[in-house]
Amino acid sequence: MYFEKTGVIVIELLVISLVVVVAAGVSFMAGIMLRKRIAENKIGSAEEKAKQIIDDAITQSEATKKEKLLEAKEEKIKMKTEIEKEIKSRRDELQATEKRIIQKEESLDKKYLALDKKEDALEKKSEKLEEIKNEIQSLKLKEVELLEKVSNFTTEQAKEYLIETVKEDMIHEMAIVIKEQETKAKDEANKRAKEIIVGAIQKCAVDHVAETTVSVVALPSDDMKGRIIGREGRNIRAIETLTGIDLIIDDTPDAVILSGFDPVRREIAKITLERLISDGRIHPARIEETIAKVEKEIKDEIKETGEQALMELGITSMNTELTKLIGKLKYRTSYGQNVLKHSIEVAHLSGLLASELGENVALAKRAGLLHDIGKAVDYEKEGTHIEIGLELCNKYRENEIVINALASHHGDVEPKYVISVLVQVADAISASRPGARRETLESYIKRLQKIESIANSFKGIEKSFAIQAGREVRIMVIPEEVDDDAMVVLSKEVAKQIESSMEYPGQIKVSVIRETRAVEYAK
Repeated sequence: MYFEKTGVIVIELLVISLVVVVAAGVSFMAGIMLRKRIAENKIGSAEEKAKQIIDDAITQSEATKKEKLLEAKEEKIKMKTEIEKEIKSRRDELQATEKRIIQKEESLDKKYLALDKKEDALEKKSEKLEEIKNEIQSLKLKEVELLEKVSNFTTEQAKEYLIETVKEDMIHEMAIVIKEQETKAKDEANKRAKEIIVGAIQKCAVDHVAETTVSVVALPSDDMKGRIIGREGRNIRAIETLTGIDLIIDDTPDAVILSGFDPVRREIAKITLERLISDGRIHPARIEETIAKVEKEIKDEIKETGEQALMELGITSMNTELTKLIGKLKYRTSYGQNVLKHSIEVAHLSGLLASELGENVALAKRAGLLHDIGKAVDYEKEGTHIEIGLELCNKYRENEIVINALASHHGDVEPKYVISVLVQVADAISASRPGARRETLESYIKRLQKIESIANSFKGIEKSFAIQAGREVRIMVIPEEVDDDAMVVLSKEVAKQIESSMEYPGQIKVSVIRETRAVEYAK
């Protein structure tokens, strides 16, 4: 019973499921058909809209096309009108230009005719001028003949007289012009030169004390002389052999004199002897050891001195050998003036003068420092210090300006550059500064005599006096033989003769004095 009811229920459920499935299928098919119909309706509507849009577009494009064609036709007509106007304007301009050209041609034709007439008139005038010239020439000849008869002078004699008269007038005028120009130039040059030189000297902070190399060693007592000589002279022979310096032990109390041309070796011998005397142990082995040590110290000091000089002047690069030679100048003197200090002083002055004139300051300092470099080894080589210095600078490839400054600083060679002249001036300033150098009495007297003899060699000189240590010569002239105008020429000739025949530091002033006296007695 139970199973029968269950089977009926299952069958019913199956039937219901089947009905539901069939209903769902029918509904699905109906939905598909409905959607298909809706889609077809939409497609048809879209096709109609698209067709309408295409028709509207075609209509609009046709209208636009017609409108553009009309605009193009109007533009064409407008451009054609403008071109025609421009062509007409150009045509009018051409016609006006052509008219002006025709008028100018007619004007030129008239001018050509006028010029032809003027040429004819000028030819006639030139013919008349030629006739007048011939007449004047004949009149001049007659005038010259008449003047010769009246004056009793021939033409040549008259020319000579005239030339002599003009010559005297020219000498007078030339003397006046020379005086005026010389006074003006001297005033301006002296003012500017004083400003430059005084400014340079004021800025120069070099030590002006001239040091001389000491060649005398003080002894604590005369007993030390025997110890220096040693047994059978072995100590003194050892010192002289190793240093190359002669020791002179004489009756001079408490002193030994060192004699030698090489200032560096003389300095080594001096320091060695001082240390041996201080130490008290004097024998050949100790002497050899002390000399070797002092030589090394002096070499180091020479190099350090050269480097200090370069540093003081701000020179950044220099050949090592040249630096050592600069250091050697410390032991060299000239007329009592230390050559290293003199060279540094010249370098400073050259640099300061160069800065005033807008020249290369570094190069001027370099040239000033090296101008006396030959004196560092002039006791070792033959030749003047200039020749030796040129050889060294060429060897170490120094600048051409430095070489020319070195060669020309004593006037042996013509200075090619402004810096060469500045070094020459700075050298003269440093050497002629009061107290810088000592001069022997004999050479001093010879220099004064030479100046006076040059002055006395000229005609019309009564007396001459060299004064102010040879820096001025005063010349008394015979007033009857030398007039005021000739005085100016005479002073210049004497100055030139002194320049060409003498060497001297600084400058020599030439003063020519003429005195005229008129004496009468009242009776």
